[in-house]
Amino acid sequence: MSTDDVSEMGPIDYLVLEFPGNRMTGEGLSRLLDLVDRHVIRVLDLSFIRKDADGSVTALEIADLDGDGELDLAVFDGASSGLLDEDDLREAAGALGPDSSAGVIVYENLWAAPLAAALRRGGARMVAGGRIPAEAFLASLEAAEAVEAEEGSPAAPSP
Repeated sequence: MSTDDVSEMGPIDYLVLEFPGNRMTGEGLSRLLDLVDRHVIRVLDLSFIRKDADGSVTALEIADLDGDGELDLAVFDGASSGLLDEDDLREAAGALGPDSSAGVIVYENLWAAPLAAALRRGGARMVAGGRIPAEAFLASLEAAEAVEAEEGSPAAPSP
């Protein structure tokens, strides 16, 4: 990949998706494939790991998740840009509970590539980024609503 190719890329994200009890059902797989088919994202790396009760970690092969006899993720077989290595997978496993499996996915946000490329051409550069998990966002909204409700309620009389 040349530097010209990289300058046209969108932001790159990763996700570690835990499956407690090693229950990978394939639920959501069609949504991932849809995002790829519609060119919303491009999968750069996809790996699976399992963390046993004793803490040992094993890399898993792309599998038949829904038991229909076909490889569910065959389209991603060999998807490896080289960004994920054994150290990354061990670090991802550190976030897992015992007897769990995880999918580790690195993807490019194709939807943002034209904006990112235009901004780079204009001299902008990304200096920070992050992701707010949905659970944290909801907790923040609930806390703000609680403060608002408290401020809106009549003050308690002084003793």
